[in-house]
Amino acid sequence: MENTVLSSEFNSSPELVEKLYQYGIVKTYQEGDIILDENSSIRSIPIVMRGMMKVIRTEEDGREILLYYIKAGESCIMSFLGGMHNEKSIVKAEVEEDTEILFLPVDKVSLFIKEYPEWLDYIFRLYHKRFEELLDIINAIAFKKVDERLLNLLQKKSELSNSSTIIITHEQLANELGTARVVVSRLLKQLEEEGKLKLGRNKIQLLF
Repeated sequence: MENTVLSSEFNSSPELVEKLYQYGIVKTYQEGDIILDENSSIRSIPIVMRGMMKVIRTEEDGREILLYYIKAGESCIMSFLGGMHNEKSIVKAEVEEDTEILFLPVDKVSLFIKEYPEWLDYIFRLYHKRFEELLDIINAIAFKKVDERLLNLLQKKSELSNSSTIIITHEQLANELGTARVVVSRLLKQLEEEGKLKLGRNKIQLLF
């Protein structure tokens, strides 16, 4: 198995890469699979080797909101924190596209922190990135209109997939934005009339 992703993340410590493969278990998943659910126990930490996941938070009224994406080479900082403190998960992690994940047992996380400075640096870098992304989410919810948030989300999905065509339903977009499907459908139609995108069956082509 190639370890290009891990080697690039921990290029100064080939020994750490070897240990990750020694103790970790690699599994593959398909789009829509749930890797971690809310209120479930965290027994291992997922590191994405290929593909992408999204992390979602569900509100009391059942609405969902997208917090951030986890790309190849990255992990879920929520899993790190919950696993190390023996707490239940407060988020849901869902596969966005076909994905390969290495699961590292929680007990090895603390061990690696003591033995490999590169591992601690990796956790801090993840924490910093997720903290900035969560601040962006708070800022968007508090100060931006839904149409701005919709455009930003579509642009981010386009960048992540490296394609101007996004395969997604109006319902999925509404869930990720934490709003109603009818609102998203109306805004998408309005954006199409403005020439910013073209709507198809379960797909959106960006024109900007």
